[in-house]
Amino acid sequence: MAEPGHVAVIGGGAAGFFAALSAAHHHADARIVLFEKTGKLLSKVMVSGGGRCNVTHSCFSPSAFAQHYPRGGRQLKKAFGTFSAQDTIDWFTERGVPLKTEDDGRMFPVANTSQAVIDCLLSEAGTAGIDIRMKSPIQSICPLEGGGFDLHGERFDRVIVATGGSPKATGFDWLLALGHTISAPVPSLFTFNMPGETITERMGLVVPDAIVRIQGTRLSHQGPVLITHWGMSGPAVLKLSAWGARELAERGYAFTIQVNWIGVTNESEVTALLETALPGMLRKKMANACPFSLPKNFWIHALEKADIDPDRPWSDLGKKQRNRLLNGLLNDTYTVAGKTTFKEEFVTCGGVTLGEVDFNTMQSRVVPGLHFAGEVLDVDGITGGFNFQAAWTTGFIAGRMA
Repeated sequence: MAEPGHVAVIGGGAAGFFAALSAAHHHADARIVLFEKTGKLLSKVMVSGGGRCNVTHSCFSPSAFAQHYPRGGRQLKKAFGTFSAQDTIDWFTERGVPLKTEDDGRMFPVANTSQAVIDCLLSEAGTAGIDIRMKSPIQSICPLEGGGFDLHGERFDRVIVATGGSPKATGFDWLLALGHTISAPVPSLFTFNMPGETITERMGLVVPDAIVRIQGTRLSHQGPVLITHWGMSGPAVLKLSAWGARELAERGYAFTIQVNWIGVTNESEVTALLETALPGMLRKKMANACPFSLPKNFWIHALEKADIDPDRPWSDLGKKQRNRLLNGLLNDTYTVAGKTTFKEEFVTCGGVTLGEVDFNTMQSRVVPGLHFAGEVLDVDGITGGFNFQAAWTTGFIAGRMA
Protein backbone atom coordinates (compact mmCIF):
# COMPACT_ATOMS: atom_id res chain seq x y z
CA MET A 1 0.00 0.00 0.00
CA ALA A 2 1.40 3.38 -1.00
CA GLU A 3 2.08 5.85 1.76
CA PRO A 4 -0.76 8.42 1.79
CA GLY A 5 0.27 12.03 1.55
CA HIS A 6 -2.85 13.77 2.77
CA VAL A 7 -5.41 12.19 5.14
CA ALA A 8 -8.67 13.81 6.26
CA VAL A 9 -10.42 12.74 9.45
CA ILE A 10 -13.99 13.96 9.74
CA GLY A 11 -15.18 14.21 13.35
CA GLY A 12 -13.51 15.48 16.52
CA GLY A 13 -14.75 12.86 18.94
CA ALA A 14 -13.02 9.85 20.49
CA ALA A 15 -12.95 7.77 17.29
CA GLY A 16 -11.84 10.69 15.14
CA PHE A 17 -9.01 11.72 17.45
CA PHE A 18 -7.75 8.16 17.81
CA ALA A 19 -7.91 7.65 14.04
CA ALA A 20 -5.91 10.84 13.47
CA LEU A 21 -3.32 9.88 16.09
CA SER A 22 -3.02 6.37 14.67
CA ALA A 23 -2.58 7.73 11.14
CA ALA A 24 0.12 10.12 12.34
CA HIS A 25 1.91 7.36 14.25
CA HIS A 26 1.85 4.79 11.44
CA HIS A 27 2.46 7.23 8.59
CA ALA A 28 5.01 9.75 9.84
CA ASP A 29 5.24 11.58 6.51
CA ALA A 30 1.51 11.99 6.02
CA ARG A 31 -0.29 15.27 6.57
CA ILE A 32 -3.32 14.75 8.82
CA VAL A 33 -6.24 17.19 8.93
CA LEU A 34 -9.06 16.71 11.44
CA PHE A 35 -12.33 18.49 10.68
CA GLU A 36 -14.81 19.21 13.50
CA LYS A 37 -18.12 20.85 12.58
CA THR A 38 -18.72 22.43 15.99
CA GLY A 39 -16.66 24.63 18.26
CA LYS A 40 -16.03 21.78 20.72
CA LEU A 41 -13.76 18.76 20.63
CA LEU A 42 -14.30 15.44 22.44
CA SER A 43 -17.65 16.57 23.87
CA LYS A 44 -18.88 13.05 24.62
CA VAL A 45 -15.59 12.22 26.33
CA MET A 46 -16.19 15.19 28.61
CA VAL A 47 -19.64 14.06 29.83
CA SER A 48 -19.03 10.31 29.88
CA GLY A 49 -19.22 8.58 33.24
CA GLY A 50 -20.55 11.63 35.01
CA GLY A 51 -17.57 13.70 33.89
CA ARG A 52 -14.99 11.00 34.71
CA CYS A 53 -14.86 9.26 31.29
CA ASN A 54 -15.49 5.52 31.30
CA VAL A 55 -12.49 4.79 29.04
CA THR A 56 -12.96 1.02 28.67
CA HIS A 57 -13.93 -2.16 30.56
CA SER A 58 -11.73 -4.70 32.32
CA CYS A 59 -12.65 -7.58 30.04
CA PHE A 60 -9.58 -8.91 28.27
CA SER A 61 -10.94 -11.65 26.03
CA PRO A 62 -11.88 -10.31 22.56
CA SER A 63 -14.69 -12.84 22.23
CA ALA A 64 -16.10 -12.02 25.68
CA PHE A 65 -15.74 -8.28 25.07
CA ALA A 66 -17.60 -8.57 21.76
CA GLN A 67 -20.62 -10.06 23.51
CA HIS A 68 -21.46 -6.64 24.95
CA TYR A 69 -22.55 -5.21 21.60
CA PRO A 70 -26.16 -5.62 20.46
CA ARG A 71 -24.96 -4.67 16.98
CA GLY A 72 -21.45 -5.18 15.58
CA GLY A 73 -20.13 -7.71 18.06
CA ARG A 74 -19.19 -10.29 15.44
CA GLN A 75 -17.23 -7.75 13.40
CA LEU A 76 -15.55 -6.24 16.46
CA LYS A 77 -14.39 -9.60 17.81
CA LYS A 78 -11.57 -9.81 15.27
CA ALA A 79 -10.88 -6.08 15.52
CA PHE A 80 -10.30 -6.42 19.27
CA GLY A 81 -7.56 -8.89 18.42
CA THR A 82 -5.78 -5.97 16.75
CA PHE A 83 -6.43 -3.33 19.42
CA SER A 84 -7.95 -4.55 22.70
CA ALA A 85 -8.95 -3.12 26.06
CA GLN A 86 -5.45 -3.95 27.33
CA ASP A 87 -3.97 -1.98 24.44
CA THR A 88 -6.16 0.98 25.41
CA ILE A 89 -4.98 0.74 29.02
CA ASP A 90 -1.35 0.58 27.91
CA TRP A 91 -1.75 3.47 25.47
CA PHE A 92 -3.13 5.88 28.05
CA THR A 93 -0.85 4.67 30.86
CA GLU A 94 2.26 5.21 28.72
CA ARG A 95 1.10 8.78 28.18
CA GLY A 96 0.59 9.62 31.83
CA VAL A 97 -3.08 8.67 32.23
CA PRO A 98 -3.22 5.45 34.27
CA LEU A 99 -6.63 3.82 34.64
CA LYS A 100 -8.37 2.24 37.63
CA THR A 101 -10.97 -0.53 37.70
CA GLU A 102 -14.22 -0.22 39.68
CA ASP A 103 -16.16 -3.12 41.17
CA ASP A 104 -18.41 -3.46 38.12
CA GLY A 105 -15.47 -3.61 35.70
CA ARG A 106 -15.69 -0.06 34.38
CA MET A 107 -12.35 1.68 33.99
CA PHE A 108 -11.71 5.38 34.65
CA PRO A 109 -8.66 7.62 34.83
CA VAL A 110 -7.00 7.50 38.25
CA ALA A 111 -7.33 11.30 38.16
CA ASN A 112 -11.12 10.73 38.22
CA THR A 113 -11.82 13.36 35.58
CA SER A 114 -12.54 13.32 31.85
CA GLN A 115 -10.21 16.25 31.45
CA ALA A 116 -7.22 13.95 31.95
CA VAL A 117 -8.23 11.97 28.84
CA ILE A 118 -9.00 15.11 26.84
CA ASP A 119 -5.70 16.77 27.76
CA CYS A 120 -3.83 13.61 26.78
CA LEU A 121 -5.48 13.38 23.35
CA LEU A 122 -5.03 17.08 22.64
CA SER A 123 -1.38 16.96 23.71
CA GLU A 124 -0.69 13.95 21.49
CA ALA A 125 -2.40 15.66 18.56
CA GLY A 126 -0.26 18.74 19.07
CA THR A 127 2.93 16.71 19.24
CA ALA A 128 1.96 14.81 16.09
CA GLY A 129 1.33 18.04 14.21
CA ILE A 130 -2.29 17.22 13.38
CA ASP A 131 -4.08 20.15 11.74
CA ILE A 132 -7.32 20.57 13.72
CA ARG A 133 -9.96 22.73 12.06
CA MET A 134 -12.88 23.80 14.23
CA LYS A 135 -16.30 24.85 12.93
CA SER A 136 -15.48 23.12 9.65
CA PRO A 137 -18.40 20.91 8.64
CA ILE A 138 -17.89 18.54 5.72
CA GLN A 139 -21.14 18.17 3.82
CA SER A 140 -19.94 16.14 0.87
CA ILE A 141 -17.09 13.87 -0.22
CA CYS A 142 -16.32 13.76 -3.93
CA PRO A 143 -14.21 10.80 -5.16
CA LEU A 144 -11.73 11.85 -7.86
CA GLU A 145 -10.83 10.02 -11.02
CA GLY A 146 -7.56 8.18 -10.51
CA GLY A 147 -7.99 8.13 -6.71
CA GLY A 148 -8.31 10.54 -3.86
CA PHE A 149 -11.12 12.79 -2.77
CA ASP A 150 -12.22 16.39 -2.98
CA LEU A 151 -13.47 17.90 0.28
CA HIS A 152 -14.81 21.36 -0.44
CA GLY A 153 -12.04 22.15 -2.91
CA GLU A 154 -9.18 20.44 -1.06
CA ARG A 155 -7.68 17.16 -2.23
CA PHE A 156 -7.03 14.22 0.12
CA ASP A 157 -5.58 10.79 -0.60
CA ARG A 158 -7.63 9.07 2.11
CA VAL A 159 -10.66 10.04 4.21
CA ILE A 160 -11.70 8.62 7.60
CA VAL A 161 -15.31 9.31 8.60
CA ALA A 162 -15.81 9.38 12.38
CA THR A 163 -18.83 11.66 12.69
CA GLY A 164 -20.66 9.61 15.30
CA GLY A 165 -24.32 8.68 15.35
CA SER A 166 -27.18 10.82 14.10
CA PRO A 167 -30.68 11.04 15.59
CA LYS A 168 -32.16 11.36 12.08
CA ALA A 169 -31.59 9.35 8.91
CA THR A 170 -31.01 12.60 7.00
CA GLY A 171 -27.75 12.96 8.94
CA PHE A 172 -26.37 10.16 6.74
CA ASP A 173 -27.56 11.54 3.38
CA TRP A 174 -24.02 12.55 2.40
CA LEU A 175 -22.89 8.92 2.82
CA LEU A 176 -25.92 7.64 0.95
CA ALA A 177 -24.80 9.86 -1.94
CA LEU A 178 -21.56 7.86 -2.07
CA GLY A 179 -23.49 4.62 -2.53
CA HIS A 180 -23.50 3.38 1.06
CA THR A 181 -26.51 1.74 2.70
CA ILE A 182 -27.66 3.12 6.04
CA SER A 183 -29.45 1.25 8.82
CA ALA A 184 -32.02 3.75 10.05
CA PRO A 185 -30.94 5.28 13.37
CA VAL A 186 -32.98 4.82 16.54
CA PRO A 187 -31.96 5.59 20.15
CA SER A 188 -30.08 3.06 22.24
CA LEU A 189 -29.16 3.28 25.95
CA PHE A 190 -32.19 5.09 27.31
CA THR A 191 -34.23 4.99 30.51
CA PHE A 192 -37.91 4.12 30.88
CA ASN A 193 -40.53 6.79 31.58
CA MET A 194 -43.45 5.69 33.77
CA PRO A 195 -45.88 8.59 34.19
CA GLY A 196 -48.46 7.90 36.87
CA GLU A 197 -46.60 5.01 38.52
CA THR A 198 -46.28 5.63 42.27
CA ILE A 199 -42.89 3.90 42.43
CA THR A 200 -41.36 7.17 41.18
CA GLU A 201 -42.05 8.58 44.66
CA ARG A 202 -39.16 6.34 45.79
CA MET A 203 -36.71 8.07 43.45
CA GLY A 204 -33.07 7.55 44.26
CA LEU A 205 -33.48 3.98 45.48
CA VAL A 206 -31.38 1.23 43.94
CA VAL A 207 -32.56 -2.38 44.00
CA PRO A 208 -29.29 -4.32 43.62
CA ASP A 209 -30.34 -7.45 41.75
CA ALA A 210 -33.60 -7.36 39.82
CA ILE A 211 -34.74 -9.13 36.66
CA VAL A 212 -36.56 -6.88 34.20
CA ARG A 213 -38.52 -8.41 31.33
CA ILE A 214 -40.50 -6.73 28.56
CA GLN A 215 -43.82 -8.49 28.22
CA GLY A 216 -44.56 -9.90 24.79
CA THR A 217 -40.87 -10.21 23.91
CA ARG A 218 -37.86 -12.36 24.75
CA LEU A 219 -36.04 -9.34 26.14
CA SER A 220 -34.87 -9.80 29.72
CA HIS A 221 -31.89 -8.57 31.74
CA GLN A 222 -30.73 -8.86 35.33
CA GLY A 223 -28.88 -6.31 37.40
CA PRO A 224 -29.29 -3.16 39.50
CA VAL A 225 -32.38 -1.01 38.89
CA LEU A 226 -32.45 2.67 39.81
CA ILE A 227 -35.78 4.32 40.63
CA THR A 228 -35.91 7.85 39.20
CA HIS A 229 -38.41 10.69 39.37
CA TRP A 230 -39.57 9.77 35.85
CA GLY A 231 -39.38 5.97 36.00
CA MET A 232 -36.53 3.46 35.99
CA SER A 233 -32.88 3.39 34.97
CA GLY A 234 -29.80 1.40 36.01
CA PRO A 235 -27.84 -1.36 34.25
CA ALA A 236 -30.73 -3.81 33.82
CA VAL A 237 -32.93 -1.17 32.16
CA LEU A 238 -30.14 0.27 30.01
CA LYS A 239 -29.18 -3.17 28.72
CA LEU A 240 -32.81 -3.80 27.80
CA SER A 241 -32.96 -0.51 25.93
CA ALA A 242 -29.82 -1.37 23.94
CA TRP A 243 -30.70 -4.93 23.02
CA GLY A 244 -34.30 -3.98 22.29
CA ALA A 245 -33.57 -0.66 20.56
CA ARG A 246 -35.35 -1.43 17.29
CA GLU A 247 -38.22 -3.43 18.75
CA LEU A 248 -39.00 -0.78 21.37
CA ALA A 249 -38.87 1.95 18.73
CA GLU A 250 -41.41 -0.01 16.66
CA ARG A 251 -43.65 -0.12 19.73
CA GLY A 252 -43.45 3.64 20.05
CA TYR A 253 -41.81 3.20 23.47
CA ALA A 254 -45.13 2.03 24.91
CA PHE A 255 -44.95 -1.36 26.60
CA THR A 256 -45.24 -3.19 29.92
CA ILE A 257 -42.33 -4.46 31.96
CA GLN A 258 -42.42 -7.27 34.49
CA VAL A 259 -39.94 -7.02 37.36
CA ASN A 260 -38.63 -9.70 39.69
CA TRP A 261 -37.20 -7.57 42.48
CA ILE A 262 -35.50 -10.45 44.30
CA GLY A 263 -33.43 -11.70 41.35
CA VAL A 264 -34.31 -15.34 42.05
CA THR A 265 -36.47 -17.03 39.43
CA ASN A 266 -37.31 -20.22 41.32
CA GLU A 267 -40.44 -19.52 43.39
CA SER A 268 -39.85 -22.48 45.68
CA GLU A 269 -36.38 -21.11 46.43
CA VAL A 270 -37.90 -17.73 47.30
CA THR A 271 -40.46 -19.41 49.54
CA ALA A 272 -37.66 -21.34 51.26
CA LEU A 273 -35.78 -18.08 51.91
CA LEU A 274 -38.87 -16.65 53.53
CA GLU A 275 -39.59 -19.77 55.60
CA THR A 276 -36.02 -19.79 56.88
CA ALA A 277 -36.16 -16.15 57.98
CA LEU A 278 -39.73 -16.17 59.29
CA PRO A 279 -39.19 -17.65 62.79
CA GLY A 280 -36.90 -14.79 63.76
CA MET A 281 -39.26 -12.13 62.44
CA LEU A 282 -42.68 -13.13 63.78
CA ARG A 283 -42.77 -10.52 66.55
CA LYS A 284 -41.30 -7.74 64.43
CA LYS A 285 -43.12 -5.15 62.38
CA MET A 286 -42.98 -6.04 58.72
CA ALA A 287 -41.45 -2.65 57.86
CA ASN A 288 -38.45 -3.47 60.05
CA ALA A 289 -37.90 -7.07 58.97
CA CYS A 290 -37.30 -7.74 55.28
CA PRO A 291 -36.20 -11.31 54.51
CA PHE A 292 -34.68 -10.26 51.18
CA SER A 293 -31.82 -7.97 50.12
CA LEU A 294 -33.98 -4.93 49.42
CA PRO A 295 -33.67 -1.28 50.53
CA LYS A 296 -36.02 -0.53 53.41
CA ASN A 297 -37.91 2.21 51.57
CA PHE A 298 -38.47 -0.09 48.62
CA TRP A 299 -39.59 -2.90 50.94
CA ILE A 300 -42.21 -0.55 52.41
CA HIS A 301 -43.36 0.31 48.88
CA ALA A 302 -43.75 -3.41 48.13
CA LEU A 303 -45.80 -3.91 51.30
CA GLU A 304 -48.08 -0.98 50.51
CA LYS A 305 -48.55 -2.16 46.92
CA ALA A 306 -49.66 -5.53 48.33
CA ASP A 307 -52.13 -3.71 50.65
CA ILE A 308 -50.20 -4.75 53.75
CA ASP A 309 -49.79 -2.36 56.68
CA PRO A 310 -45.99 -1.93 57.21
CA ASP A 311 -46.62 -1.64 60.98
CA ARG A 312 -48.28 -5.02 61.09
CA PRO A 313 -46.28 -7.82 62.78
CA TRP A 314 -45.25 -10.80 60.68
CA SER A 315 -47.21 -13.11 62.99
CA ASP A 316 -50.49 -11.55 61.80
CA LEU A 317 -49.80 -12.12 58.10
CA GLY A 318 -52.17 -14.62 56.50
CA LYS A 319 -51.29 -17.07 53.75
CA LYS A 320 -53.21 -15.16 51.06
CA GLN A 321 -51.48 -11.91 51.95
CA ARG A 322 -48.09 -13.61 51.99
CA ASN A 323 -48.70 -15.09 48.55
CA ARG A 324 -49.84 -11.67 47.26
CA LEU A 325 -46.68 -10.08 48.62
CA LEU A 326 -44.41 -12.72 47.05
CA ASN A 327 -46.23 -12.48 43.72
CA GLY A 328 -45.73 -8.72 43.76
CA LEU A 329 -42.01 -9.12 44.40
CA LEU A 330 -41.59 -11.76 41.71
CA ASN A 331 -44.04 -10.53 39.06
CA ASP A 332 -44.40 -6.78 39.53
CA THR A 333 -45.66 -4.92 36.44
CA TYR A 334 -45.32 -1.31 35.29
CA THR A 335 -46.50 0.59 32.24
CA VAL A 336 -43.79 2.37 30.25
CA ALA A 337 -44.78 5.35 28.12
CA GLY A 338 -41.72 7.02 26.65
CA LYS A 339 -37.98 7.23 27.16
CA THR A 340 -35.30 9.60 28.39
CA THR A 341 -31.70 9.86 27.17
CA PHE A 342 -29.27 8.28 29.63
CA LYS A 343 -27.64 11.28 31.34
CA GLU A 344 -26.03 13.36 28.58
CA GLU A 345 -24.72 10.38 26.67
CA PHE A 346 -26.34 9.91 23.27
CA VAL A 347 -25.93 6.51 21.64
CA THR A 348 -27.74 5.32 18.53
CA CYS A 349 -28.50 2.00 16.95
CA GLY A 350 -27.98 2.45 13.21
CA GLY A 351 -25.48 3.87 10.75
CA VAL A 352 -23.36 2.56 7.90
CA THR A 353 -24.29 -1.06 7.19
CA LEU A 354 -21.55 -3.34 8.51
CA GLY A 355 -21.39 -5.59 5.46
CA GLU A 356 -20.12 -2.62 3.46
CA VAL A 357 -17.01 -2.17 5.63
CA ASP A 358 -13.92 -4.39 5.90
CA PHE A 359 -13.16 -4.50 9.63
CA ASN A 360 -9.60 -5.63 8.94
CA THR A 361 -8.91 -2.16 7.53
CA MET A 362 -12.13 -0.22 8.35
CA GLN A 363 -12.18 0.59 4.62
CA SER A 364 -15.37 0.92 2.65
CA ARG A 365 -16.16 -1.94 0.29
CA VAL A 366 -18.11 0.58 -1.80
CA VAL A 367 -15.65 3.50 -2.06
CA PRO A 368 -11.91 2.59 -2.03
CA GLY A 369 -9.86 4.93 0.14
CA LEU A 370 -12.77 5.80 2.40
CA HIS A 371 -12.58 4.47 5.98
CA PHE A 372 -14.94 4.53 8.95
CA ALA A 373 -14.54 4.60 12.74
CA GLY A 374 -16.85 4.79 15.73
CA GLU A 375 -20.61 5.20 15.99
CA VAL A 376 -21.10 6.34 12.39
CA LEU A 377 -21.16 2.57 11.85
CA ASP A 378 -24.12 0.42 12.83
CA VAL A 379 -22.23 -0.56 15.98
CA ASP A 380 -23.26 0.14 19.55
CA GLY A 381 -22.47 -1.35 22.93
CA ILE A 382 -24.10 -1.40 26.32
CA THR A 383 -23.04 1.02 29.03
CA GLY A 384 -19.77 0.31 30.81
CA GLY A 385 -16.99 1.57 28.54
CA PHE A 386 -17.85 -0.59 25.55
CA ASN A 387 -18.76 2.22 23.15
CA PHE A 388 -15.49 4.03 23.83
CA GLN A 389 -13.50 0.82 23.29
CA ALA A 390 -15.19 0.38 19.92
CA ALA A 391 -14.15 3.96 19.12
CA TRP A 392 -10.51 3.41 20.15
CA THR A 393 -10.30 0.10 18.27
CA THR A 394 -11.92 1.15 15.00
CA GLY A 395 -10.09 4.48 15.09
CA PHE A 396 -6.74 2.77 15.59
CA ILE A 397 -7.30 0.37 12.69
CA ALA A 398 -8.69 3.05 10.35
CA GLY A 399 -5.73 5.34 11.05
CA ARG A 400 -3.16 2.59 10.61
CA MET A 401 -4.63 1.32 7.36
CA ALA A 402 -5.68 4.64 5.80
